[in-house]
Amino acid sequence: MNTLSYKTVSANSTTVNKEWVLVDADGQTLGRLASIVAKLIRGKYKTNYTPHVDCGDNVVIINAEKIVLTGNKMTTKSYIRHTGYPGGQRSLTATEMFEKDPTRLLEKAVKGMLPKNKLGSALYRNLYVYTGTEHQQDAQQPKAINLKDLI
Repeated sequence: MNTLSYKTVSANSTTVNKEWVLVDADGQTLGRLASIVAKLIRGKYKTNYTPHVDCGDNVVIINAEKIVLTGNKMTTKSYIRHTGYPGGQRSLTATEMFEKDPTRLLEKAVKGMLPKNKLGSALYRNLYVYTGTEHQQDAQQPKAINLKDLI
């Protein structure tokens, strides 16, 4: 037998099958939800997963204001950034960030779980987070999924 009887199939941008997925964040823990969403965006739940290709789904998250942080994380967890000037380090607690914009907590958690390169930036554009049950992706007809099935 001179040839292989099997071939490794590698996905590319033309052969990938991207879908729209709706996730409800009501009562979900922040980190657990973010890790599942990062896997959905990356495409790791698909059989044709290829690490260097955007083969994941577009994810719409609703009810971001009903996310849960366990323990004392709401008061002790801090998000640090730097302005670029000397002495320009600024920090916000999770409570302060949540009061400003509840969607930002989820966005930062998911973005931190994606690759830190051009592919990660492209994958991050597939995430849409909204407060409340209304979202702007009705035309795409996102399929609601149960997170219990993916765990």
